[in-house]
Amino acid sequence: MLRQIAPEEMPGNVFRLVGSDWMLITAGPPASHNTMTASWGGFGVLWGRNVCWCVVRPHRHTYGFMEHNASFTLSFFDPASRPALELCGTRSGRDVDKAAAAGLTPVESFVPGSTHFAEARLVIACRKLYTHDLDPSRFLDPSIDDNYPQRDYHRLYLGEAVQAGIRA
Repeated sequence: MLRQIAPEEMPGNVFRLVGSDWMLITAGPPASHNTMTASWGGFGVLWGRNVCWCVVRPHRHTYGFMEHNASFTLSFFDPASRPALELCGTRSGRDVDKAAAAGLTPVESFVPGSTHFAEARLVIACRKLYTHDLDPSRFLDPSIDDNYPQRDYHRLYLGEAVQAGIRA
């Protein structure tokens, strides 16, 4: 069970949370959602609001769910859940029920119409505020383009962190 907290009470090193521990980006209600593992994203303050950002490539199944839903969640797990995160990062929701295959339990999140997982240790529920397609002509460091051999540039999703929860 998660205890609700204000987003600014979120514990931990955000660089480690995203870059090393990984997260699941999830969009859609429990009856029709998709999730994917991510290690790119961040947290901050913009427009006087607590925000989270993540990126999704257009070919990912989660992309359509992010486009058609007003909210998304970022879920973080204990190290023992690493195999579940690896599965959710390597399998497509087009082909498999990732939550079932990974042993995760989808539940209604803090924002109605959004999903997080009962096994998460930390969840941030976000209301979408802004999207933007990454433009390679704006890369100031040319080596960034090495991340895109297929030229499948991400769409950035910026969301207001409206509620958070931590394992009680």
